Amino acid sequence: MDFTVENFEYYMLVVVRIAAFVGVAPLFNYRGLSAQMKVGISIVLSAIVIPLTPVVELNYTGIIGFSALILKEIMVGLILGFMCSACTYILNFAGQLMDIDMGLSMASTFDPINNQQVTVTGLIYNNLFMLMLIATNMHYYIIRAIVDTFKYFNVGQEVFPRNMVEVGINFIVNFFIIGFRITLPMFCGMFLINIILGILARIAPQMNMFVVGMQIKLIVGFLILVLLVQTLPTVSDFVFDEMKELITDIIHGLTPPA
Repeated sequence: MDFTVENFEYYMLVVVRIAAFVGVAPLFNYRGLSAQMKVGISIVLSAIVIPLTPVVELNYTGIIGFSALILKEIMVGLILGFMCSACTYILNFAGQLMDIDMGLSMASTFDPINNQQVTVTGLIYNNLFMLMLIATNMHYYIIRAIVDTFKYFNVGQEVFPRNMVEVGINFIVNFFIIGFRITLPMFCGMFLINIILGILARIAPQMNMFVVGMQIKLIVGFLILVLLVQTLPTVSDFVFDEMKELITDIIHGLTPPA
C-alpha cells in the first residue's frame, strides 16, 4: 500500500485507535513505559495493521466531522483496552479480600502499574498474573483483539454500541464471582480460626485473644496463601477466559448489523 496524501487521514485514524488501546491495555499501560515508547509501539502496530486493511473513503464535513471520527476511534480503543485491563483487577480485588481476613488491609503499598495504593496480597497476585499473561502468550491475543476490530468495523465506519449495558452487567457479575471463588479458601480458613478463638475465649478468658488471634491468623493466612499461589495457573485460566469472552462480546456489540 502506497503512502499518499489522500491516505494520510486514514493512517492517522488507525494510529489513534491503536494508541488509545495501548494507553490503557494490560502490560502496555505500565507507568514505567515512557510516552515515547508507547507511541512507538502504537506506530509499529499500526504499520502492521495498515497493509492488512483496505483503505476506505472517509465521509465527513470539515474539521468538525474529522474531529468526530477521531473521537470515535479513541472511544473504540479506550473501550476495548479498558475492559481488558479491568479483567486484571479481579486479582487485586481477591487479594484485598484476603488481606481483610488476615488483618493486613492497612498494610498497603504502591502499585506502579496502576498508579494506586493496593494491599500486599493484591499486588503479589497482580504481578504473578502479569507473568502468567506473558508466559501463556495472552498478550498476543490482546494485540490480536485490536487488530480484529479493523476487520469488523473499519476506520470511519459507524459503530453501534448494542447490548453494552448487558455486557457490562455480565462482566461485573463474573468479576465478583471469580473474585469470591479465589478468596473462598482464605475465608473458610479464617472463619474456622475465629470459631476456635471464640471457643478458647470461653474456655480461657484470661488469654488475650486479640494478640493471640492476630498471630494465628497471620500464620494460617500465609500458609493458605502459599497453597493458593500454586493454583494461580488455574485462576489465570478463569480470568483469561473471562477476558476473551468480554473482548468477543464488545467487538460483536460494536459491529454494525448486517
